[in-house]
Amino acid sequence: MNVHFIVHESFEAPGAYETWVQSRGHAASYTRVYLNEALPLDANDLDLLVVLGGPQSPATTVDECAHFDSRAEQRLIAQAIDAGRAVVGICLGSQLIGEALGAQFEHSPEKEIGKFPITLTEEGRDNAMIAHFGEILDVAHWHNDMPGLTPDAKVLACSEGCPRQIVEYGPLVYGFQCHMEFTTEVVELLIAASAAELATLTDRRFVQQPQVLRGHDYQEMNQKLFGFLDQLMAAYRG
Repeated sequence: MNVHFIVHESFEAPGAYETWVQSRGHAASYTRVYLNEALPLDANDLDLLVVLGGPQSPATTVDECAHFDSRAEQRLIAQAIDAGRAVVGICLGSQLIGEALGAQFEHSPEKEIGKFPITLTEEGRDNAMIAHFGEILDVAHWHNDMPGLTPDAKVLACSEGCPRQIVEYGPLVYGFQCHMEFTTEVVELLIAASAAELATLTDRRFVQQPQVLRGHDYQEMNQKLFGFLDQLMAAYRG
């Protein structure tokens, strides 16, 4: 399997997704847009497209962030979906999937940074891809927005601070507002990049500070993510 990652910033790393790719013997390729690397011309040579998070929003323009072309990424996502490829978006990536399908992103009711539980909806509990998560699962978060919903989209999980944590856009297309890929190494990168912002958010009920973020164990949610990805690839193979 060929897995392609779109990486928006050096501190928004693939984390556990890379571990899964390596452990399953898949091939990985990357577009590191922060290094001005070009997006693939099409999705013909990939099986799974993973679009990572970033501090941008789908509404961010090239004038505002020269290395981020939201419309170009949306075109690639739409092409991958039309070609029957598997597509997973994380945080910003989930919002870009919604936008590519005509659903505008929205601001989340709460900013969430830290590790907090998500609760599977009835549709989530019935979804074979994530039923193994259990009804409630503690996962990582680092966001202010959430993905838009198409008429056919299914919300599979929510949290107290955000009603759209996992969205199924199609049998092979999923958006994760939460960050199940976080590892201690990725969290350290984010803390270093966001130290000044975190210091201004001490009054937010769903924002944890660095000493708390460093104390979490992220391995259980990583293993649950691996199970989802295995199921997704089995469905892709048909």
